[in-house]
Amino acid sequence: MQNEIFAGLRARLSEITPTRQIGRISELSGAVLEVTGLQGKAALSDRVEIEGPGGPISGEVLRLSADRVTILPEGPAEGLRIGTVVTVAGRAEIAPDDSWIGRIIDPAGRPLDGRPLFRGRVSRPLRSPAPKAAERRMTGQRLETGMRVFNTLLPLVQGQRIGLFAGSGIGKSMLLAKFATKLQADVVVFALIGERGRELRNFTEKVLGTAGMARTVVVAATSDQAPQVRRRCAWTAMAIAEHFREQGRHVLLIADSITRFAEAHREIALAAGETGSLDGFPPSVSHMVMSLAERAGPGPEGEGDITAVFSVLVAGSDMEGPIADILRGTLDGHVVLDRRIAERGRYPAIDLLRSVSRSLPEAATAEENALILHARRLLGAWDRSELMIQAGLYAKGSDPLTDQAITAFPDLDAFLAEDEPQDSAESFRHLKTCLPD
Repeated sequence: MQNEIFAGLRARLSEITPTRQIGRISELSGAVLEVTGLQGKAALSDRVEIEGPGGPISGEVLRLSADRVTILPEGPAEGLRIGTVVTVAGRAEIAPDDSWIGRIIDPAGRPLDGRPLFRGRVSRPLRSPAPKAAERRMTGQRLETGMRVFNTLLPLVQGQRIGLFAGSGIGKSMLLAKFATKLQADVVVFALIGERGRELRNFTEKVLGTAGMARTVVVAATSDQAPQVRRRCAWTAMAIAEHFREQGRHVLLIADSITRFAEAHREIALAAGETGSLDGFPPSVSHMVMSLAERAGPGPEGEGDITAVFSVLVAGSDMEGPIADILRGTLDGHVVLDRRIAERGRYPAIDLLRSVSRSLPEAATAEENALILHARRLLGAWDRSELMIQAGLYAKGSDPLTDQAITAFPDLDAFLAEDEPQDSAESFRHLKTCLPD
């Protein structure tokens, strides 16, 4: 253990250089700073430190030109002057360690829970390419989730990437917490991107609890922090997940939310001079979101898998927004939460007819697929006729499938609700009892 601790310290000491590249602020324009003296020394996206009146302020290199470097500070620019010293801190990296499990950290790899945090042996960039497509393994076996709906109608397999699309206040956070505590995995990495600061302790101590935190690394960036920090939160969480995947472990990565990740990128891109186009989002947001999602999933031979759940905030259940549309076409399935279902008291408020798991039909047996298809047909028939049924306009016997749907719907609706833990076999047996012959 002692050797492991000092290995990280030695790695950190080896990165320290006796000299630092220094520049000076030449112009303060809006949210960005123009710095001279760093041309040829600073690289795009490098971290910098600005000597602010109240202490160092971090920043990120946004643009490079022949005579100046444009920097976006991560703190308030009040008190900065022409001539203020700016030093290059190098590229954004992190050195994950196995001892980080059970800890809460910020996107720079600093502890947020008041205890020392040991640095790993090897630094890794926050942004790295996905594994080579031709070398990646296929997705693995079906996972036990502890929830009926995901054990049956929306199965998850090892290495799958799904999107959770939901508005505010309809049970998204609780469902994500259930994934973190119940889904079969070795390690959980939970990214809280732009979350409300007052909710961090409540989430880690009460929602996840001691049992959930025992296998979880939480990376948090609160809503009041700079957009660079909020965007970096997702990259840091992914880098940590990749660290454990390379060890051959099965990692569950939960990112809440990709919408706030994209909004942080929008702020940075607009400050860098990019033009907004997709509902105000810059064109680069598509690649930014897709490149993050592609890093999850199965690793090459000899490595583990990252099963990923990316949440997306959708206003009014609008699945046609740019971020929802980008992710829906990139991932291996999507789960839609509906406010109308939540308002009548059924949780999780999953709209099954608008939700898809692309692990099917391979993730289920022929008999199980037949049950899933039958349940979907009945729910579809109920959905098409619900208004007529509720208004008393439907005449029994008009359509045999609708008659079956009317009989089965109360049991199916109860089946989809939160319940006691069940394994997949027991969940399918339960589903079969809800369906008419």
